[in-house]
Amino acid sequence: MASKVYFASARTRSHTDNKIAKIRRLAEAAGLAGIVAKGDLAAVKLHFGEHGNDTHLKPVYVRQIVDAVRELGGKPFLTDTNTLYSGSRINAVDHLLTAFEHGFAYSVVNAPVIIADGLKGGNAVQVAIDRKRFSEVTIARDVHDADAMVVMTHFKGHMIAGFGGSIKNLAMGCAPGKGKLAQHSPRLTVDKDKCIGCGLCQEVCPAGAAKVGDDGKCFVSPELCIGCFECCTVCPEKAVAPEWFRDVPEFMERMTEYAYGAVRNKAGKVLYLNFLENITPDCDCVPWSDTAMVADIGILASTDPVAIDKASYDLVTGQASLAGCKLEQPAGPGVDKFKAAWEHTQGLIQITYGVEIGLGSADYEIVEI
Repeated sequence: MASKVYFASARTRSHTDNKIAKIRRLAEAAGLAGIVAKGDLAAVKLHFGEHGNDTHLKPVYVRQIVDAVRELGGKPFLTDTNTLYSGSRINAVDHLLTAFEHGFAYSVVNAPVIIADGLKGGNAVQVAIDRKRFSEVTIARDVHDADAMVVMTHFKGHMIAGFGGSIKNLAMGCAPGKGKLAQHSPRLTVDKDKCIGCGLCQEVCPAGAAKVGDDGKCFVSPELCIGCFECCTVCPEKAVAPEWFRDVPEFMERMTEYAYGAVRNKAGKVLYLNFLENITPDCDCVPWSDTAMVADIGILASTDPVAIDKASYDLVTGQASLAGCKLEQPAGPGVDKFKAAWEHTQGLIQITYGVEIGLGSADYEIVEI
């Protein structure tokens, strides 16, 4: 049976049909009233954006969901988890400051911000899932303990996952550092011919995994590496690189299983909204925002994370690429924009594997409102 995915176009010519009004109508049509009960502690899961990124979700959008949850008697809080890599969200203090700088203050969003995995990522629980890659997964405790959840996602590209939608928001966004590391399972290689032995990798590595050896070349210990990829970022010769590109299918399956674990205890208690605007080639984790690959499309809502991501992917694929974006060649309707941006990716694995493990359905019916 096809899952319903409610859609509101980005186009509007009326103050009664603006995006704020559309978000409220989408939430109502998709059944928020049946998800949030009076007294529910309701997590509003989103990505606050890395410092320097400006295409994260707008706080005014989030406010609409917060107010709708409050009207149903729920107790909303905004949440995300700390990052594995060093940056502006590696611990709860820096994460909160970044959220506030990006406009997610109580006076704007009408809800507190709680970093779900605690000060340094230690606030977590083990969730049994008994799937191919994992028998159990590590999920942030405050996400797990929430009675209901609304997952609000900026749908965009990603250099490894192909695209980041609701599934990735659940998987990476609901996992503490330990869970993120388990999904990545990094294997870094060093091109000895490129390495100049500058030692920058050794300086920035938080785990002591990257070192310059007696031969004057960098070496990354697989036993110590935590997958933060700081060494890759600072290497002036790009001599350090991940092996993900040959292991993408495994990564995608691990990620999808984590998404399954994030909502394992919330049957019938999760609503998903994907925002198809500012569809950049990169995740909001990067400290910049590139130009969009396609024009703004609209907003989707569903209770099925697989269906909403498949519908989002199809809508983006159906557009022509914009001039001046990352894509080296113009890409017309029917071309996978995410694979055109990152040729090594296989984004649809998260859809097919999501169906296989029971996360949702790839069959959907668009209901336009």
